[in-house]
Amino acid sequence: MTEREFENLVREHRSTIYTVCYMFSTDKDEVADLFQEILINLWRGSGTFRGDSALNSWIWKVALNTCISSERRKKRGIKAEPLSMDIDLFDDAAEDTRQIGLLRERIGRLGPFDRAIVLLWLENLSYEEIGQIVGITPGNVSVRLVRIKEQLKKMQ
Repeated sequence: MTEREFENLVREHRSTIYTVCYMFSTDKDEVADLFQEILINLWRGSGTFRGDSALNSWIWKVALNTCISSERRKKRGIKAEPLSMDIDLFDDAAEDTRQIGLLRERIGRLGPFDRAIVLLWLENLSYEEIGQIVGITPGNVSVRLVRIKEQLKKMQ
């Protein structure tokens, strides 16, 4: 993949990458670091993408795996060095409603794997696509979503 092709890929899928980052953190600097780490992983992995799945599915998978790995490192106490970026990922000036903020907070309390499933479901991906990205069967996606929804309802 050439630099130009990679730039186009990032431009086209920036909102997907940003969405994943924001689901795993609300800290502006941490989101920027996650975003940059995902870009590095996409660049490194671009030569190994064989086209067995859709490009969008591959990007979701890389982004989710990067964020989940980062969360595991945080839990083990491994600190990442902050990196600076020239773009503001939080430039959306619209104020979230109370309900959206509450839902985001509740989803944030889920485990990383369940959070990934909910995020993909909220992006209207099919159960088959979700299963391909996270590595489970479509039937298992359905069962997990039912359990996750029940879990979210019970949260206070």
